[in-house]
Amino acid sequence: MASAPRIVAELGRPETPAETADRKAAASRAYRQSKTFRNLVAALLVTMAVVAVVYFGVPRGSLPDPEEADVAAAAQSASASIGHPLLVPVVPQNWRANSARLEGSMWRVVYAPPSGYVRVAQGVGVDAGWATKVLGGFAPSGTVTIDGITWDEYTIPSAARTDTVSYAISTTAGSDTVLIYGATDASTAAVAAAGVTDQILTMREEKR
Repeated sequence: MASAPRIVAELGRPETPAETADRKAAASRAYRQSKTFRNLVAALLVTMAVVAVVYFGVPRGSLPDPEEADVAAAAQSASASIGHPLLVPVVPQNWRANSARLEGSMWRVVYAPPSGYVRVAQGVGVDAGWATKVLGGFAPSGTVTIDGITWDEYTIPSAARTDTVSYAISTTAGSDTVLIYGATDASTAAVAAAGVTDQILTMREEKR
């Protein structure tokens, strides 16, 4: 004996064959969509796991520091090319030499002391206003004596600073001008000045 058609509560009557087919089709679609979503989530989790393994599992080294400049070797090479002696500053061991090169008529060594930076520049055969030009037009504000050598002193106000230069000193060395400048203070610049004292005196003697 055939069973009576199932009464659907929402309808208050038995489903028609079309409604039964629609209900089953909707259930089938919902199942497929649910399965697709679960597969998508699973694939995403697998991808994230692979990325995590690559990121945390593969060794990554930091870029090595640039090689420190060999000031003596660079000075010897540049000096030979122009036939003129160039300064090789004697500085503390914890001062790193970032660069040493001849730029036109200027030999310049850039040091990184524990704080700031210091440039030791030698203007080869330059005129009397060379240091002022390098410093952007600033004239000396006074003088300071270091190891018996008198240096012109430049104190650059913060509002007018360019290239972060805050302090500088300059003096003559034979036909050249030596300029020590940078993001530094008087005491640090004095250390650099003391490191070229003997060479400056020698160049002055040779000019006589």
